[in-house]
Amino acid sequence: MRPIDIARKLKLSTSALRNYEAQGLVPPVERSAGGYRLYTAEHVAYFACIQAMSPGFGMEVTAEVVRNVQAGQLDAALWRVNEAQALLQRDKQLAENNMRMFCELDGKQAQAESGEEWLTIKEASRKTGLPGSTIRHWEKSGLITTTRDPQNGYRLFNRSHIRKIMLLQALRAQVYSPTVVELKNAIAHMKEDDVLEARKIAVNSLQYLHRVNCWQMRGIHVLYDLCRLVKLVE
Repeated sequence: MRPIDIARKLKLSTSALRNYEAQGLVPPVERSAGGYRLYTAEHVAYFACIQAMSPGFGMEVTAEVVRNVQAGQLDAALWRVNEAQALLQRDKQLAENNMRMFCELDGKQAQAESGEEWLTIKEASRKTGLPGSTIRHWEKSGLITTTRDPQNGYRLFNRSHIRKIMLLQALRAQVYSPTVVELKNAIAHMKEDDVLEARKIAVNSLQYLHRVNCWQMRGIHVLYDLCRLVKLVE
């Protein structure tokens, strides 16, 4: 099958096909006497799997999975998929917790609590369950603007900072996408006592995770078709 025919069928560019081939994401491709690539139905199945899995799982996981399939390592491929699904389930629970928190919180309460208690980064890490390095990275990226202790210069976090961290935490494992960027920017620019905006972000985050779940299920379906074609499953 010609590269252009596969590209049209899958709505990919021929350069994308060559890139996947160069990365070893599909089996080696034979060449004709004239030097043209000779793609088979198996190559098409690999390309279709990559295209279907990448929106929900990202290219890093997708690449690992299809390489495992090529190596005949079915269990490794499926458990890697399962691991990504477990992270999505975790993030969904975090997003639901955020929704409940902001639905129970009103603006006056948020404003009153914003300066109630100050935490060090170690305490913020313990409270959120996130490594301090992740919190520092978000600060460096401009997603969180912390306060500094005037005496020693240490980072200080109040409850509004913690709420932002919790909103970011629900998106931490998600694949880069315009929607994720938009949600993170909204979190970064959210005012401390803007409960309605925080609630909106929590709802939108959960809705996005629902879509990711659908993308992952579609990717798994196409992955199973590939495994069946290469006789890893019946």
